Amino acid sequence: QVQLKESGGGLVQPGGSLRLSCAASGSTSRIYQMGWYRQAPGKQRELVAHIIKDGSTDYADSVKGRFTISRDNAWTTVSLQMNSLKPEDTALYYCNARSIVINYWGQGTQVTVSP
Repeated sequence: QVQLKESGGGLVQPGGSLRLSCAASGSTSRIYQMGWYRQAPGKQRELVAHIIKDGSTDYADSVKGRFTISRDNAWTTVSLQMNSLKPEDTALYYCNARSIVINYWGQGTQVTVSP
C-alpha cells in the first residue's frame, strides 16, 4: 500500500505562485509514475502533470510554461511549482501515484485563485 498526503494549497491572487507537495509513504518502491490531477466544480478530473521514474515529464497544455513538477530521488516527495496562476486554475488538486496494478490517490488540497 501507498499513502499520499498533499500540502501547500491555499488562496492566491491572479499572477501569484503556490507550491504543492505530496508526501508518499509505504511501498513506494513499486511506484513508477507520480503526478497531479485537478477537479474544478462541475468538471471532470483532469491531468495537470506527471513524472515518470526515469525523470521524464508531461503537462496539460493549459499549464505548460507555468507549472513545474519535480520529485526527490527517493520517490517519496513530488512537488508542483505553480507560477502565473489564473482564476481557471482554481480546483481541488490531487496527488496520484501508480504502480503496475494499483492507482493511488491523496485526499486533495484546494487551490483558489481570486483577486
